[in-house]
Amino acid sequence: MHDIARPFKVVRTDRELEMQRVDAVLREAGAELVLLPDGTPEAELARETAAADLLLMCYARISERVIRSATRLKAIVKYGVGIDAIDIDAARACGIPVVNVPAYAEETVAEGAFAMLMALFKRFKPIHHAMQAEGWIWPEPRWLAGDLSGKTLGLVGLGRIGRSMARMAAAFRMPVLAYDPFLAPAAWPPGVRRCDTLEALLAASDAVSIHCVLNAQTRGLIGPAQLACMKPTAFLVNVSRGEIVDEAALLQALLAGRLGGAALDVYGREPLSRQGHPLSALYDRQNVILWPHLSFYTREAMQRLEDETLARCFEALRGEPLTVSSQDPRLRAQTRGVRFQDGGL
Repeated sequence: MHDIARPFKVVRTDRELEMQRVDAVLREAGAELVLLPDGTPEAELARETAAADLLLMCYARISERVIRSATRLKAIVKYGVGIDAIDIDAARACGIPVVNVPAYAEETVAEGAFAMLMALFKRFKPIHHAMQAEGWIWPEPRWLAGDLSGKTLGLVGLGRIGRSMARMAAAFRMPVLAYDPFLAPAAWPPGVRRCDTLEALLAASDAVSIHCVLNAQTRGLIGPAQLACMKPTAFLVNVSRGEIVDEAALLQALLAGRLGGAALDVYGREPLSRQGHPLSALYDRQNVILWPHLSFYTREAMQRLEDETLARCFEALRGEPLTVSSQDPRLRAQTRGVRFQDGGL
């Protein structure tokens, strides 16, 4: 680390997601490390970032104001996948490279999504609650669960996580459909039937799992009309981004019994809360599983995340181009301070 100029300042947002090894290694390397909590006001974030060399973020919104105030910033490192909270255009205009860590939890998140899918079919939540309250229950019609075998799974998005989900579903003998207009036919995995329209996929599926990125095209992709296409017995799983689903429409569909159930790990407004949140009414629904955006959170995935985050930090601190391994076109459009893992610029 002798080739890193000291001292240097690092701001890390979202300190609630503990990154103890990242914090310790950066401090050992000479960093003045500022940890900011969830919900830090934009003005405070801009003030702290003004003299920072590195900005590490996970969920915090990184606005144009924050970026333009950061005159020393060498990089914005998203320790995670989604980059929708970063004003990428402003970062490019200021010549600040932006990188993420896209592959640390592909299998992990797919496992989480499949576990929640299985929990819906097997009615884990109501049966668990009944056992906790009564000590034992007998086989009555209200506890009847369902088989996964023979049920059709529809995937919205067939990237790396979606493909892992398809493989798991196939092992349970579930027919798999997918809708992904951006995936070339040659890249379509065997055993997954392609749907030309989202509505066709929704109508044919017994369960739908969302695995696309959030951008201008996918925000609100699953709205009232799309939910109305789904079978009244179908399940919806979302481990991607809350804003991909019109949550008000989803709430109405669930409360009215027009959907079999849902499992959610992501929300348009986080954190979720039992009171005062648009989705608070879902807490007591026996056919709804609410997860606290933790489908990525395993020992193994966090090891990979910290390794990759530190690698990007030290590239920036040494003045090297930052490695972009994501295929997201917003990151691939960068022309300064980056190199692409596939051999591009």
